[in-house]
Amino acid sequence: MLPSAMQLDRLSAPDAFLWATGIEDTFITAPHPKTGRSLDEYELTDHYRRWAEDIALMARLGVPCARYGVPWHRVQPKPDVWDFSFVDAALERMLELNIDPIVDLVHYGLPPWLERAFLNEDYPRRVAEFAARLAERFRGRIRWYTPLNEPRITAWYCGRLGWWPPYGRSWTSFVAVMLSICRGIVETTRALRDVDQDIVPFHVDATDIFESSDPALAEEAERRQRIVFLALDLISGRVDSRHPLWAWLRQNDATEPTLNMFRERPLDLPIIGVNLYPMFTLKRMSRDRFGRLRIRMPYASADLVSRIGEMYFERYRAPIMISETATKGSITQRQRWLTHSLEAVKALRAKGVPVVGYTWWPMFALVTWPYRQGLRPLHDHLLQMGLWDLDPDPSGRLDRIETPLVEAYRRLTSGGAKAAGPLALGRSP
Repeated sequence: MLPSAMQLDRLSAPDAFLWATGIEDTFITAPHPKTGRSLDEYELTDHYRRWAEDIALMARLGVPCARYGVPWHRVQPKPDVWDFSFVDAALERMLELNIDPIVDLVHYGLPPWLERAFLNEDYPRRVAEFAARLAERFRGRIRWYTPLNEPRITAWYCGRLGWWPPYGRSWTSFVAVMLSICRGIVETTRALRDVDQDIVPFHVDATDIFESSDPALAEEAERRQRIVFLALDLISGRVDSRHPLWAWLRQNDATEPTLNMFRERPLDLPIIGVNLYPMFTLKRMSRDRFGRLRIRMPYASADLVSRIGEMYFERYRAPIMISETATKGSITQRQRWLTHSLEAVKALRAKGVPVVGYTWWPMFALVTWPYRQGLRPLHDHLLQMGLWDLDPDPSGRLDRIETPLVEAYRRLTSGGAKAAGPLALGRSP
């Protein structure tokens, strides 16, 4: 069983390392205003029907744990209606197969009855109630919960880019969504701990590295880099008047009482999950000939893993788990990333940086997010980056097609901590 909050130091033991996987669980249930499409990955990849088969594939990998999202919109289809049938069946099956669930409570989307989504004033209370009800059902058997996956990306798509409800398109809206999200994380964490003090709140965010060779963009690149850490800084009580984003937050309508609330009720960070991808995580900023800001995402080397591991450990002094990583492309390219990223993990552990787990995510293909606002068929949106492929034939049934990566990952999981290399002493949190 995954260690409890009181046992987290076990992850620093020589024989401890968490190999994991997961199924993409983005849930944007609001239909797009123009296309009418929603983005429920479980629906689009046929997981709701094949959940038992998919969990059996997890078991074949030999992973001791797996991140698994629960569709809040199905659990609570109306404010006063609760239906745990799907969640109960899936989580119970994982437990029967000796796979500890790391429960992903919110993955971008919310039930449609929460008007204005994350800006609904009842959101923090509602999400905490949802978390507590689920935790009560599995008290003593499921210990790890992610209150909300990737708060910064959520705030970006919901508050700045305008793709997802409540469709904000400004930095002020981004800040408002971020603050509400973080209030929800605080309330959820406290509700979980009220149910069971042994629960581990697993805080997961997307990692980015912002760079620019243009001196005129140095300040903007630095600000973007600081925003990468904003959610963790807020919930852990690090944002005060001396914080480099304090003035920017105040300029974007964050009130002092709201910001001070996080300092008055800080959360501990027992373990941090970092999501990183070689094709998405490195951001290079420039201006085009018209003076417009442009951000490219060049494919990064495995040095990305080293930089991010060092950066997060030095900032938060907490154990780190790679909670999502993979790459798109051929089997050869995916195998290369698996090999090279694990070499980087071994190097970090050899230096005493406590990287205590690795998650290949997703275990099979996902449907890319532009599907929701597009008109092309679903099969045109399959992004093959898993250990299994999804059948790309438009007339097919999205069958799970095993690749050689399955056996490669099985060998790693069977090797336990030895496959990740020894963790040197001397830089413990």
